[in-house]
Amino acid sequence: MLSAWNRRDRPPEEGAAAGLQGFTVDKTFLSSLKGILLETELALTFIIFVCFTASISAYMAAALLEFFITLAFLFLYATQYYQRFDRLNWPCLDFLRCVSASIIFLVVSFAAVTSRDGAAIAAFVFGIILVSVFAYDAFKIYRTEMAPRATQGDQ
Repeated sequence: MLSAWNRRDRPPEEGAAAGLQGFTVDKTFLSSLKGILLETELALTFIIFVCFTASISAYMAAALLEFFITLAFLFLYATQYYQRFDRLNWPCLDFLRCVSASIIFLVVSFAAVTSRDGAAIAAFVFGIILVSVFAYDAFKIYRTEMAPRATQGDQ
């Protein structure tokens, strides 16, 4: 019993600290095209969330949910933690995230602009920009990750 207390009070050993190495941020990913796209999506969803909070609070749930989903993908890719879940098809999940988010933000943006409020119009403008960023991200994912696999299967 006494040894358990001593073990808990001591500083962590080098082996325990090495277990946290999986959460180091890959700075080269953050400056890559995919990292910049995720950071842009994150910033724009936050701006749209603030605009919806100021004007039409009924639409802010979509922006908040997509903010957290994009933040999770940015965290998983920047720390390379997604490689531990090798049974998931990450390019397909990321592609579906981009396609679904672009459809949702397209619908929500056009629904918000009908209120003619200043913040809602700003959310519409940022929403259209965000839809184009999501569409470009989906296009890049399809071209780099999914299309080469389809052509390899044909041969």
